[in-house]
Formats: sequence, structure tokens, C-alpha cells
Amino acid sequence: MTPEPAAHPEAVLLERAIGGWRGMIDSGLPSLVFLLVYLLNGRVLQPALLAALGTGVVILVLRLVRKEPLTQVLAGFAGVAISAWVSARTGQARDFFLWGLIVNVAYGSAFLISLAVRWPLMGVVVGMFMGDPTGWRQDPELRRRFAAATWVWVLLFGSRIVVQVPLYLAGWVGALGGAKIVMGWPLFLFAAYVTYRLLAPIFQERRSAEAAVGSQSEEGSEETTETEPETGHER
Repeated sequence: MTPEPAAHPEAVLLERAIGGWRGMIDSGLPSLVFLLVYLLNGRVLQPALLAALGTGVVILVLRLVRKEPLTQVLAGFAGVAISAWVSARTGQARDFFLWGLIVNVAYGSAFLISLAVRWPLMGVVVGMFMGDPTGWRQDPELRRRFAAATWVWVLLFGSRIVVQVPLYLAGWVGALGGAKIVMGWPLFLFAAYVTYRLLAPIFQERRSAEAAVGSQSEEGSEETTETEPETGHER
């Protein structure tokens, strides 16, 4: 039996990003509920925290009932739980968003450092999908494309930090929550699409070239077989 061809790496990356997008909605919804309850209920912290945690639990149960993948959901709920715990400990509503800021700083730093050491993280990630985390480094064009794609994510995390940290320091909970929601999954999806558009052409070009070489090899083999002289006994 002929083995099925491996999924295209750029398509797998986009599919994983969409999975991440669903997870971000699952984690973003509790943040939205927290913000609405806090602002509409006289800026009382406790009910807003309970509402956010309750929303996270409902999402988790729905995923369990529907037997859907839970990786992103569990990660999102863990983030909500940590955020609620920190805010409850400090008594400050703005600290509900502190964990998200820390995560953005961590991711942004990791992507930026990977560029500084000339190992762009997008190359490592896509390389893992292809089963060869380092092979792309032998191709200068792939290195450039992966560096450009990594910069996309540096800009995403960096823009969140630049916008949201001043709001956090100023204690503007409403504006901070609104910025987190607006710069959450919509910005994530946009970055994923730009990454796909950067990487898809180069991989499609490589596949076309490989298919052309394979086709030429097959034609050459057939011609050799057809022109091979017949052998017989001389009389």
C-alpha cells in the first residue's frame, strides 16, 4: 500500500493556529464576563471573579460532554484560575489581567531571543511538524521566511505589552479589559494568517520543484526501457 502523503507543514500550522484560536475564545470569554460583571455591578471584585471562574467551568464541562480536545481548554481554564487567584490575593481588579501580561512578555521575549541567536522559533515549530526541526537551516530562503514569520509574532506580543502595560499601571480596568479582548483572538488570527501567507508560497514552490524532478525521472526511466535493444541468438 502507498503511504498517505504527509500534511503540508504550512497547512498544519494554520490548523494548529485555529485550534489555538478556539482556546483563546475559551479563555477570553471568562475575561469578558469578568469585565462586564465588574463594571455593571458597582466594581465589586468578588462576584466578578466567581462569574469568570463559573464561565470557565461551564466551557470545560461542555468540551467534556462533546468529547472535544481539551488541551487548549485546560490551558485557558488554568490561566483564568491563576488570574482569579492573583486578583483575589491582592484585592485589585486590574491584577486579573496580570497573568496575561506576564505570558505575553514571556512569549515575546522567547521569539525575540530566537531571532537574536539566529534560530527563529517559527522555523523550529514548523520543522517539528515536518519531522526535521533543524533541516530548514540549510536553506537560506527558508531561514529568511521563518525569520520574517517570527517577527510577526514578536510584533503581536510586543503590541499587546505596549498597549496594555500602561493601562495596567494606570489602573484603568475597563480600558485594560477591552484592550485584552480586542487584542486577543482577532489579533492572533491575523498573525496566523500573515504567517501562513509568508510560508505557503515557498513550500508550494519546493513541492512543485520536487514533483517536476520526480516526473522527469519517471519519463527518463520509461524512455530507457523502450529503447533498450532486444537480444537474440545469431544464426
